[in-house]
Amino acid sequence: MPTNTLNGRSFEVDEEGFFTDSSQWSPELATDLAALIGVELDEAHLAPIRFMREDAAANGPTPTLRRLQAVGGFDIKELYRLYPGKPAKKMSWLAGLRKPVGCV
Repeated sequence: MPTNTLNGRSFEVDEEGFFTDSSQWSPELATDLAALIGVELDEAHLAPIRFMREDAAANGPTPTLRRLQAVGGFDIKELYRLYPGKPAKKMSWLAGLRKPVGCV
């Protein structure tokens, strides 16, 4: 597995750049990663990331957008506003999780 290092923090990633070990994640690392994609993490950005980490820890797979809406109560349009383009991929990457099943 490749290893990435950002601001002195190392983490293992898969071939697409997603974490392979979510225990290597930290809120500070998420902030640094977000800066790379032009996102400034505030409470609105962090809430779905926290949900994704908690849900994945409890249930296994990285939650999809559908699960974020159905179980987490998040509005899909708002997630697209916060994370334009591919919100599920961006949020899972920032959350230190694997890519959600079904994401291309």
